[in-house]
Amino acid sequence: MARLKVTQLRSEIGTKRNQRESLRSLGLKRINDVVVKEDRPEIRGMIFTVSHLVKVEEVE
Repeated sequence: MARLKVTQLRSEIGTKRNQRESLRSLGLKRINDVVVKEDRPEIRGMIFTVSHLVKVEEVE
């Protein structure tokens, strides 16, 4: 299964509560944090919610 590398680029300050919770659920705490997650629908949904705050790359 594919894996996604998610990097937080922007701060969560001033965002809505569900966006902050999505960042925390992804495991992102601060700018430039990087996590690698499995490509699943639940993860894609969280990424879509915070797409303006993160950068996503596919890794093998």
